[in-house]
Amino acid sequence: MDSSIIISIYIFVLAIFIGFEVITKVPPLLHTPLMSGSNAISGITLVGSVISASKGQDGLSTILATVAVVFATINVVGGYLVTDRMLEMFKKEKENK
Repeated sequence: MDSSIIISIYIFVLAIFIGFEVITKVPPLLHTPLMSGSNAISGITLVGSVISASKGQDGLSTILATVAVVFATINVVGGYLVTDRMLEMFKKEKENK
């Protein structure tokens, strides 16, 4: 195997462990604001996956990039829906006249 592939797999596995540890340490009270702030990261992922899908180097990379586009879109839309729902909780109710 090429050494760059081994290093990439090593970094990927470390990122999984670090991500899991960071997310499990977040208290539930802060989880929604933290996730709404991470929509920018999901947007960057979406742009990168669209660029990767448009390159179309081979069939497998195009399929994986398309799957990444779908998942990143779901994440961005879901994040905005959760943020909107969270902000609705802080609005004052209007009086019906």
